[in-house]
Amino acid sequence: MTKLAKQCYVWLMAISYTVGEAKTQLSKLIREAEKGREVVLRRGRRPVARLVAITAAQETKRRPGRMKGRVQIAADFDEWPEDVARALGIVD
Repeated sequence: MTKLAKQCYVWLMAISYTVGEAKTQLSKLIREAEKGREVVLRRGRRPVARLVAITAAQETKRRPGRMKGRVQIAADFDEWPEDVARALGIVD
């Protein structure tokens, strides 16, 4: 995509705001993104960031037990070093 085509896309297909405007209207811009609109943030005339909604496909799915057998806890995990236990008043 040429530089001119990119700028045309930004101006024609998306809502465009300066960073300062975005700061004061962030809630509104998030609502627009949730509706499916792309919001482009600019520094002056130069686009620098895009605000888009996260779709369900982009969210990571958790799978219980996926790390089973990969994580090991040391046998002495619950034991305090003697000097630390004494400093905390756990051991006399």
